[in-house]
Amino acid sequence: LGILLSLLVPAHTTRSPDCGGILTPSGLRYLAEVSKPHAESVLRRDLMAPPAPDPSPISPSRNQIISVKVDKFSLTLIPDTGMRLNIEVDLSITSAPSTTKEVRLSILADLHVEMNPEGNLELVTSDCKPTLEEVQSTEEMDSKSSGSDVDKQINVEKICLEVSKLLLFPNERLMSLAVPFPITPSCQVQYLPLAAPMYSEQGIIISLQTTFQVAGTVIPLPVSPVPFSMPEPASSSPSHLILAFSEHFYTSLFSALEESGALNVSLLSSLTTATLAERITQMGSLFQEDLPVVLQAVTRSSPHVVLEEDKAIVKLFLTAQIGAGSSLFQSFLSVNVDVTARLHLSVADTRMIISVAAVEDIELSLAASDVGPVLAALLEELFLPTIREEVPAQINVVLRQGVFLPHIASFTYTGVNITIHKDYVLIPCNLQLEARPG
Repeated sequence: LGILLSLLVPAHTTRSPDCGGILTPSGLRYLAEVSKPHAESVLRRDLMAPPAPDPSPISPSRNQIISVKVDKFSLTLIPDTGMRLNIEVDLSITSAPSTTKEVRLSILADLHVEMNPEGNLELVTSDCKPTLEEVQSTEEMDSKSSGSDVDKQINVEKICLEVSKLLLFPNERLMSLAVPFPITPSCQVQYLPLAAPMYSEQGIIISLQTTFQVAGTVIPLPVSPVPFSMPEPASSSPSHLILAFSEHFYTSLFSALEESGALNVSLLSSLTTATLAERITQMGSLFQEDLPVVLQAVTRSSPHVVLEEDKAIVKLFLTAQIGAGSSLFQSFLSVNVDVTARLHLSVADTRMIISVAAVEDIELSLAASDVGPVLAALLEELFLPTIREEVPAQINVVLRQGVFLPHIASFTYTGVNITIHKDYVLIPCNLQLEARPG
């Protein structure tokens, strides 16, 4: 038993990514661009706050910062290490009505993203060098003494301590990456970072593992994921972000929907028991009155998604109980239905919209019958049109809300271009900061 358990334990603890993303250098430039006004307002609030009253009775006139302007704000990638933040801030400082001097505050900080013990990604400052330099003054003064006055006024250590807050993706936003997102009322998806990001010339690479929950319980994966690594672009990409999803991700998604019962559908046929009795004679002895014929389809095993070049296919394995009556359903045929259909993928805001686009193949086979043997050709003639039309339509109703992509709060995706490859889907897109209401 001990040996058996030791073999089972690694199977449960093995965590393998099934999707991920690359934040490119152009994505970092965009984040710097949208962070600049935010950084200016944070610095203005911190630096222009009224100074604490000086207890010394012989205190000289205090310096007061009267304007703060961020002149430069850049984020660059350091392969294998992290990111470098470079900020240059122009300050106007007055110590008397007629005395103003211009000072430049430069901040050079090295940042990287770590994984904390709770499993969340966290932005960390590894090095920070602030420098103050006087640019010009309305009167000649001893630069050494003025510099020390300015140093008292500007708490550079505090700025370095909180330098990551000058960016628009502080840790609260990074944590929003891992919150559960709804797919259907009873089904949720959650993207969990597997490790701290890696830094290459192509960008910041984040590996994620997806978990699906049904009624609050994480469902076991239908198959063990094949280890998936982010396919790096051959050259620098103009897109801000490149998301990638493995074939396993899509199979797990459909399996979660199957587990939640979302793929079980009820199809109303155009047939009635009387019209069926014309083709299947034993029907007449079962039903004296003319009733509508209904197909109640339930999944009999997990769906499977196959990704090929420019093509995504879902295979659904259903069992349809064919019966009559709406209030009291009476089944007379049980048919196995195997549907192979093309999937169409698109992105709206931060959601991937998946739809069953075209049915490529349907196989029907008789599983059980209360009306004697029925030939396969007759089954297809009677029920294929309803199944071909209604199964995709009803599944698309389930999928129409879309599946949330990994994203951080306040940002949405634009300029999306989806490409389907063998075993994975690539989604290059641009980031866009959402306008705040009001």
